[in-house]
Amino acid sequence: MNAPGSGRNSWRVALVVLLLASVFWLGGHSVRALIGNELLEPGTLELKTSVPPDAERMVYRLLAVTGIVVLVSYAVVLVSSLVVLLGGPWVLRDNGWLLMSALLLYAFIPVEVFALVLDVKLIRLEFFSGADLPVVREAFLARAAALAGAPLVALLCYYTIIILAVFQPMSRRGSPTP
Repeated sequence: MNAPGSGRNSWRVALVVLLLASVFWLGGHSVRALIGNELLEPGTLELKTSVPPDAERMVYRLLAVTGIVVLVSYAVVLVSSLVVLLGGPWVLRDNGWLLMSALLLYAFIPVEVFALVLDVKLIRLEFFSGADLPVVREAFLARAAALAGAPLVALLCYYTIIILAVFQPMSRRGSPTP
């Protein structure tokens, strides 16, 4: 049986979990972009010919590992954000910054799911199938070209959420802040 009042502060735990998972999720996105760009010619989606096959294979392994981190942390972000929104003391009508943040996060769920499906394919190829390098290379290029830049727009929106949470614009006076 729960202690009296224990459910009232579960949003605080969810907020801490949300913050930690967000760091891993956004950090994983950034790391993946930096690692993946090592294989591509600047400004194109063409692979560099100067990269040795062993180094290319190691980059794909790193991309698969960070893909696992991004996948797990994104799921945690979604669940914990719902707990914070539903259980927190904020009223969306009085906190425009929170409403905008929620809209930016949830609007890109289809984009993230599509990208994560491609990531799961790369993870499966790298860790479970022992696929040849050209097959993994094709999966990487499909992920890099996915949705013609929508994942990049989504990432910029996620960083905008951080700015909104810090400065909290469009808040009415007298609304509760934790």
